[in-house]
Amino acid sequence: MFASRLLLQMIPGVHLNGLMIAALTLTYRSRALIPIYLYVALEGLFSGFALWWVPYVYIWIPLWAAFMFLGKLNLSKNAKTPAYMFACGLHGLLFGIMYAPMQALMFGLSFRGMIAWVLAGIPFDILHAVAQTIAGILILPLVTLMTTLKEKQKV
Repeated sequence: MFASRLLLQMIPGVHLNGLMIAALTLTYRSRALIPIYLYVALEGLFSGFALWWVPYVYIWIPLWAAFMFLGKLNLSKNAKTPAYMFACGLHGLLFGIMYAPMQALMFGLSFRGMIAWVLAGIPFDILHAVAQTIAGILILPLVTLMTTLKEKQKV
């Protein structure tokens, strides 16, 4: 996750975090929290534990929870990819909204100021949503590969 963010950082909102969180969660369930928070820690260590970092502590949990839920559903193989793409895209679209309350608290924004901050970020949230939706195409193949490798380790 950290490497993908570094490699793609010149394009705002484009990274493979959604793909990786989804695949890890569908494969390893609650143990996926370990690499998620390792990623959060790496972001803080390499980019600084500044105020921007605080929302990272909670912002990935809704995506993890969505895939915990989706993993329990008995979706057909044909329904999985669109559902996974939708979940990743929705998280990307809502990223700014989920980030906004903490920004408002940390920077003393009024409710109107927070709404203005969210509205100003809509173009980036749309780009984030599109990128995450496209990356969602790869979730099922990655889960299949990870599950195969996981099963081979048990043998």
